[in-house]
Amino acid sequence: MSDQPRVEIYTKEECPYCEKAKDLFDAKGIEYETYNVTGDDDLFEEMVERSEGRKTAPEVFIDDELVGGWDDTSALDETGELDEKLGIADDTDEEIEHRKLVIAGTGIAGLTAAIYAGRSNNAPLVIEGDEPGGQLTLTTDVANYPGFPEGISGPELVNNMKEQARQFGAELKNGIIESVDASSRPFRIEMSDGDVYTADAVIAASGASARTLGIPGEDELMGYGLSTCATCDGAFFRDEDMLVVGGGDAAMEEATFLTKFADTVYIAHRREEFRAEDYWIDRVMEHVEDGDIEIMKNTEVTEIHGSQEAGVDYVTLVENDKGHPTDRLDDPETDEFEFDVGAVFFAIGHTPNTDYLEGTGVEMDEEGYLRTQGGDGGGQTETDVPGIFGAGDVVDFHYQQAVTAAGMGSKAAIDADEYLEDLERAAASEGEGEGKGASEDEDEEEIAAADD
Repeated sequence: MSDQPRVEIYTKEECPYCEKAKDLFDAKGIEYETYNVTGDDDLFEEMVERSEGRKTAPEVFIDDELVGGWDDTSALDETGELDEKLGIADDTDEEIEHRKLVIAGTGIAGLTAAIYAGRSNNAPLVIEGDEPGGQLTLTTDVANYPGFPEGISGPELVNNMKEQARQFGAELKNGIIESVDASSRPFRIEMSDGDVYTADAVIAASGASARTLGIPGEDELMGYGLSTCATCDGAFFRDEDMLVVGGGDAAMEEATFLTKFADTVYIAHRREEFRAEDYWIDRVMEHVEDGDIEIMKNTEVTEIHGSQEAGVDYVTLVENDKGHPTDRLDDPETDEFEFDVGAVFFAIGHTPNTDYLEGTGVEMDEEGYLRTQGGDGGGQTETDVPGIFGAGDVVDFHYQQAVTAAGMGSKAAIDADEYLEDLERAAASEGEGEGKGASEDEDEEEIAAADD
């Protein structure tokens, strides 16, 4: 009988974070039981009770001990504590493994880079990161990616690309890069679980993570009625009034998705004009006409009220017709009021995941986006540190589209391949020079001997 601990995962349909959790345990070779709570009220109530009131999926248990959701599970994996709980921790000192190319991230940019790098025989090691598959795994319907006239779900597109990358020789590994040491060559890459690699080149395609507001009630209620993923958690708040915070594509998409479950979806945006593309605005306005969505412009959330036992009760909002009301709290025209909702979803942009490159010499802007060479010719994805390249949302704060991320990923792989070829030529030239020098020394010795 196996000594493996019992792992249980509560899941739901259309839950990308549930798939991330299962992928993590699959990669570790750990068996688990899954319970799909979709449409099963009794199972849902069981999950809520066992998870201390949380209404979000997944919820992971090891030997009846609550581990938590995807963020909690991923955090334990970073520190190596998850392996300890699973009884698979390895305390032996392993030899540092060298790879030609390491790619950070498995979003569209990272996976495209992996496909191209694999085809170039660079055998890339691809580190999944703390959000395997990137932001696209949170998208239910990708309608504008070329080649799919009927659209394709984000998770399906990502999984197809992972399989394609593996076919060309890429190795995908669960884990998070803690730091990159660029003080010598090859680069030294330290993982959060203690593993260490060296690499001749690195492609940073680690994407960006959802932002939060940092307002009162946020930390206490995250997972208890507050979420950054409508597709993950929207179904848990069926027939509730729901609030989406944001004004870009993500906010419009989440609001549209939530109309499947909500009594009414409210969108709070701090300005008069939305930043979303017309396609999404048009879809939202159709729901506005149908009475499913109401828009609250020039409005911001300042506090979320509720408890972990009862969930979100209401929010405090401020509104000013001039926009950005939190910057105008002393303005007598700023109106503060309480608003009843049962769930809140943040869709307010992302922060680039580039902390692991601090200290390398790679230049970043004030928000942490990487600066690359750009331009029209080759080397567009090069950073200020030779051998480190950037692609996708760690660089692009403007377009942020799957297809542009794919384009940047291919460029980064091509730039990295050219860099690696230059290294090989330099090494070969150096070797030839040493060989020639040794041959000349031998000739001189022979001449000297003849003179004697």
